[in-house]
Amino acid sequence: MTNTSEEYAKQNFPKQSQPEPGLQSKMSPTPDDGAASYVGHDRLKHKKALITGGDSGIGRSVAIAYAHEGADIVLNYLPEEESDAQEVKGIIESLGRKIKLVPGDLKNEAFSQELIDEAVSFFGDLSILALVAGKQQAEVDIANLSTQQITDTYATNVFSLIWLVKAALPHMQPGSSIITTNSIQAEQPSSFLVDYAGTKAAIKNMTMSLAKQLANRGIRVNSVAP
Repeated sequence: MTNTSEEYAKQNFPKQSQPEPGLQSKMSPTPDDGAASYVGHDRLKHKKALITGGDSGIGRSVAIAYAHEGADIVLNYLPEEESDAQEVKGIIESLGRKIKLVPGDLKNEAFSQELIDEAVSFFGDLSILALVAGKQQAEVDIANLSTQQITDTYATNVFSLIWLVKAALPHMQPGSSIITTNSIQAEQPSSFLVDYAGTKAAIKNMTMSLAKQLANRGIRVNSVAP
């Protein structure tokens, strides 16, 4: 047995910041992405997963976990995050799985369609659509919350979800899965995340609506709120 309260580092980490979107490789300490610690059991053998926001953070860990479980991966990320994405590519290939990197900005509807096209071209079809990418930028005073930030946050977190699902559905068979990423912000919003918290509430309701709509097609729609 392991006492999990003693398993992980607890020291005071150094304060640090990076220009948006930031790189995981520049964080101190480097987060544990599961590359060495995750143990797979072939739960996703032969599955084909498209993961957005897969270069760092939750998306990176999801991609690596899926590979450990036997899935092949198409990974989306911003072009500025290429170095982190290349690290993920190396890890997944070392596990004997196939991976295709597709950099691009999900705020662009045309790119969202292109991303699905790239995934289908690589895989032939699509088993899992894992929508992890998101934009979050704190603003303590709503007077300083710009229209551009609001637009970018909603386009990344909400609009792209609809664009990607619409494009992916013709290529998803019964038994496929769509997974959105939620947050405590949908239930207990922080004062400094007015725009972001709104998107998470939207994602929660959109996920429930899609789950009802797609159930009769045998496609599961769930949201994970870390």
